[in-house]
Amino acid sequence: MKFGLVGTGHWALTTHGLGLGDHPDVELVGVWGRDFEKSTNVANELGTKAYENYDDLLNDVDAVSFAVDPVVQGELALKAAQAGKHLLLDKPVALDPDIARQIEATVREKGLGSIVFFTIRFAQADADWLATLDGARNGGWVLFLVNAYTPGSPYANSPWRKEKGGLWDVGPHALSVLDGGLGPIVEVTAVGGEGDLAHLILKHESGATSTVTLSLTAPIESIKVEMNFWGKDGIRTMPSGDGDALGAYRRALDSLLENIASGKTGHPCDVHLGTRITEILASAESQITSAGSLTTR
Repeated sequence: MKFGLVGTGHWALTTHGLGLGDHPDVELVGVWGRDFEKSTNVANELGTKAYENYDDLLNDVDAVSFAVDPVVQGELALKAAQAGKHLLLDKPVALDPDIARQIEATVREKGLGSIVFFTIRFAQADADWLATLDGARNGGWVLFLVNAYTPGSPYANSPWRKEKGGLWDVGPHALSVLDGGLGPIVEVTAVGGEGDLAHLILKHESGATSTVTLSLTAPIESIKVEMNFWGKDGIRTMPSGDGDALGAYRRALDSLLENIASGKTGHPCDVHLGTRITEILASAESQITSAGSLTTR
């Protein structure tokens, strides 16, 4: 399968690029990014070709792996889908739900394979643990209190993260885990806190409810990532992951290749889930923004 890589940042090189480059069933045809010099540097590191024009890359590949900001991923992915290319998308799929819905509709219309790389859902230990839940959970809660701006962080200078905060960056991870453990999310209520702090209350199709607390700017002393589910057999806490993002990416890539080979277009972490999570995040953001003008006595 001929793949193109879109993106030139840390994630593109250390995860997507390495995962594509050493896969026995993949030919990494080339790299495209908005800065041709950066594309050339990444392509040289990966032993492949840099493309100056995105359309030229699309013409030479069967599938595209995206490692770019959601600010630009949506439009680029839509163009790739319209060109009949299979998609391995990063999260969130887009910032605009309309764009995400257009990608989903195009993927369905053309019978394309799609995977959204929700890292936790593809990490082997995490996926195995989620599979042990019996579906009879009453609810759950997720804390994603992290700090993306510590010295040496590869994300410290990310403009979109500074603008959109934890809701859009770690929010997709939290929602994908709760979707995997409690089923599809059908309703969200959101309240904002100091800075980028966001609190979500979720209702699931199963009748279960869950809560999420998110921040990219938590004090170092308060950093904590925790995912819990509760039910008749008590509270179960997901064990800490092994941090093997490259291994998770390889499993996401395998899932896409298997779907394409079998002619299947659906997957639990395909563009349908990616679109639904984009809609939930957009609704939450709208609620938080609207409430920002309210005062109490």
